[in-house]
Amino acid sequence: MKRLYIETYGCQMNVADTELLLGVFGAEGYVQTERPEEADVLLVNTCAVRENAEQRVIGRLGELQRFKGEAGVLGVVGCMAQRLGPKLLEQVPRVDLVAGPDAYRNLAQLVNQARSGERIADTEFRGWEHYEDVPSVRENAASAFVTVQRGCDYKCTFCIVPYTRGPERSRKLEDVVREVRMLAERGTSEVTLLGQTVNSYHDGRNDFADLLHAVGAVDGIRRLRFTSPYPTDFTDRVIAAMAAVPAVCEHVHLPVQSGSNAVLRRMLRRYTREEYLAVVARLRAAIPGITFSTDIIVGFPGETEAQFVETLSLVEAAQFDDAYTFRYSVRDGTPAVRLRDHLDEATAAERLERLIAAVRSQARRRNLERVGQVVEVLVERPARRGNLLLGRTRTNLLVLLELPLAAIGEYHQVQLTGSTGSTFTGQVVRPQLAVLGT
Repeated sequence: MKRLYIETYGCQMNVADTELLLGVFGAEGYVQTERPEEADVLLVNTCAVRENAEQRVIGRLGELQRFKGEAGVLGVVGCMAQRLGPKLLEQVPRVDLVAGPDAYRNLAQLVNQARSGERIADTEFRGWEHYEDVPSVRENAASAFVTVQRGCDYKCTFCIVPYTRGPERSRKLEDVVREVRMLAERGTSEVTLLGQTVNSYHDGRNDFADLLHAVGAVDGIRRLRFTSPYPTDFTDRVIAAMAAVPAVCEHVHLPVQSGSNAVLRRMLRRYTREEYLAVVARLRAAIPGITFSTDIIVGFPGETEAQFVETLSLVEAAQFDDAYTFRYSVRDGTPAVRLRDHLDEATAAERLERLIAAVRSQARRRNLERVGQVVEVLVERPARRGNLLLGRTRTNLLVLLELPLAAIGEYHQVQLTGSTGSTFTGQVVRPQLAVLGT
């Protein structure tokens, strides 16, 4: 029996790609192992968005190579593999193969070549590749990721993704619906549609609004999420679909990156501060109770103190419920490398601290106002500490619950009893039928 070990770093797209990799190798007779020392093939599925993520992977490869053995194969796949290509073989001598996101169909062949002593890299972009005939291997879970779009055409100056994922292309609507229907038949009730700019989805006939209607109509799908959208792709049709389809959850992760128009122009974002806030207002008007999270970068080249203060004021104006905040880091291969006036680390770090404090203060205030509400919670997994379980509301709020492990996959009506600022405690007031096993 051949055994495969995979470690996954990065975004939800990488998680979905790992499920795809399990399908690719499963068709070749491999079974997954959680123990690297048992594996015949060890793969690291990588992220390239930030340099420190790549350095972590380099260090981890040094640790994993001791498990490789004489006949084993150590490979790097994903965005970092695509970015570095054959250079990665030079950097880490015991790595046998490197494969970008469009080369997964060939991995079994690449492994055989590596076993014969060849060190090989496949980073060719294949604009037609959606892996439609390769079934992903997922846990039998209430929630699942479904990739609907690959690549990105926006080419923001700070972002490496267009160069690691290639040009944007969308799957056919009927293929997405077929996959979601199969998931629903297995007991999945919540799906998250994935794409680099997911709401720009278009398969040549159908746009993202059509996709929301079609997926939301699949019998058994109770919750429908998507990430990550681009602000200016929220057309009237898309917003109307979000409001009309009952399964669409009342939460949007809406990356803003900066609150300064000058910085947004240097980033090559295709909207202004005012246009972004207008999108937030349109979504709030159409979908009562909607919550927002976002991505924000501080310390972008040329950012002045006044421009940073504009970002702080946008956080207050948009009333975000959560934010993922980052200090800008240079990525070789992106246009931002050529910009002038890169900020010193101390200034960028100080601004990041102020931004985090502003986001946390605002989120804590908004969450304390929610204590006492009764909400629907999908129980997802054990919490990291204690004997509690972690669940999620339709609005993407995390709730700690005192329930048995058997409750994972169930929906419950829960009263929010307290908040730590970012996470809630809750008390079940009305249990509902389990999703899994029904």
